[in-house]
Amino acid sequence: MRIEIREAAAEDWPAVWPFFRQIVQAGETFTFPVDLTEEDGRGWWMLTAPNRTVVAVDAETGAVVGSAKMNNNQHGNGAHIASASYMVDPAFGGRGVGRALVEESLEWARAAGFRGMQFNAVAETNRHAVRLYEDLGFRIVGTVPGAFRHPVEGYAGLHVMFREL
Repeated sequence: MRIEIREAAAEDWPAVWPFFRQIVQAGETFTFPVDLTEEDGRGWWMLTAPNRTVVAVDAETGAVVGSAKMNNNQHGNGAHIASASYMVDPAFGGRGVGRALVEESLEWARAAGFRGMQFNAVAETNRHAVRLYEDLGFRIVGTVPGAFRHPVEGYAGLHVMFREL
């Protein structure tokens, strides 16, 4: 699959919402409320400048297969560190969509002048994501024990992961 990444437009939300809802309702990877409404989900995900939301599109079919949001991790004296979140439509998992989205966010953060990227809450049970982030140069700088309530595996740690840019 050839993936193209572009800026998300308001018209993309109806394509993002079904997999966003599926992922959030599963409660296995994000700390979002599992009963998040579509309106609230849109507000949490579809960021405006200077922050950014993108969609990953299958170049052959034009289908939206993933999305990412990118922003400063903190404000004020912490605004020089970026953060990002990623969602891949589960029907397209394992095809490089997540990797492409992370790489895009790293390029954006560098170009925007950030000095590093930090993920505040990576569930340790999300082993695929942890492995991907580590492959791309992130390291676990701390873990909050039992901070994530996985619906099957129970209380698990939330990793803080960081990479200098």
